[in-house]
Amino acid sequence: MAFTFAAAIYILALILTAVLIFFAIFHIIAFDELKTDYKNPIDQCNSLNPLVLPEYFIHILFTVLFLFAREFSTVIINVPLIAYHIKRYNSRPVMSQPGLYDPTTIMNHDQLTRAMREGWIKLAFYLISFFYYLYSMIYVLVSS
Repeated sequence: MAFTFAAAIYILALILTAVLIFFAIFHIIAFDELKTDYKNPIDQCNSLNPLVLPEYFIHILFTVLFLFAREFSTVIINVPLIAYHIKRYNSRPVMSQPGLYDPTTIMNHDQLTRAMREGWIKLAFYLISFFYYLYSMIYVLVSS
């Protein structure tokens, strides 16, 4: 049983995916609070917008590391979400700060449902990815 670069990247991906799972849960809770009027849109957008770029950076970081480790199946699994992130960020509303959410339009029903659906889908993706990385880490450690 040898500790390889791929195994180290899978361990790092497990830790970072746990962080992304917490981001997705925070995203879902924040939009549920907006939906039930517990918080105002300005405060909610000010708490959500700073998390957008770190989420994207973390996901791109370990995908690039998987590319360096020659784990191409894992890269192929992650590329669609990265492409969605890039498309979503390029089509964001014009704002003075980085982020995706504009307080003036976030309370629209279609924006809220889209954001909630996006949060649930990302949570499901990150949970499935977490268990895939766990399995792959064990497989890489046992097979080498």
